[in-house]
Amino acid sequence: MAYERIMGLHVTDDEEYDKYRTAMTPILHSVGGSFGYDFKIAEVLASKSDNEINRVFTIEFPSKQVMDDFFSNAEYLVIQERHLVNSVRSKTVIRMGDI
Repeated sequence: MAYERIMGLHVTDDEEYDKYRTAMTPILHSVGGSFGYDFKIAEVLASKSDNEINRVFTIEFPSKQVMDDFFSNAEYLVIQERHLVNSVRSKTVIRMGDI
């Protein structure tokens, strides 16, 4: 069994967000994680959040604990601060759970 997170983002700087993805993906793979789906979207027809969303993706981990450890990893946090903070206006967790 794996653990999956479905995310909606409002990306405001595609180039900087791509740098974030490029830098964090080797760390993600090193813990057994991966991206499942990734979409750029133009229109949201229904949402439970007031956040704007223009990117939706799934990210998978071997377990919830591995996910939690990944997002608190010191190297990841540096990459997040350097690239994600200035490229994404909002983040929306659409769903998290076992798959």
